[in-house]
Amino acid sequence: MTNNNSTGLTWFKSSYSNQQSACVEVAVTGAGVVPVRDSKQAGPVISFSTHSWSAFVVGMKDVRSG
Repeated sequence: MTNNNSTGLTWFKSSYSNQQSACVEVAVTGAGVVPVRDSKQAGPVISFSTHSWSAFVVGMKDVRSG
């Protein structure tokens, strides 16, 4: 799922989220950062370095498979 808004970014919601409301969206900037926001509202954005975001994703995969 993508969502374009006034920030000029294209936001993606995880395919694992289904219709649940506790989800986040991420955008790809190509600038070494990954912006993250609440999927329910286009409110504040938290940005992580690509390295930190990748480590988070790998950690979550380990938790889900563990």
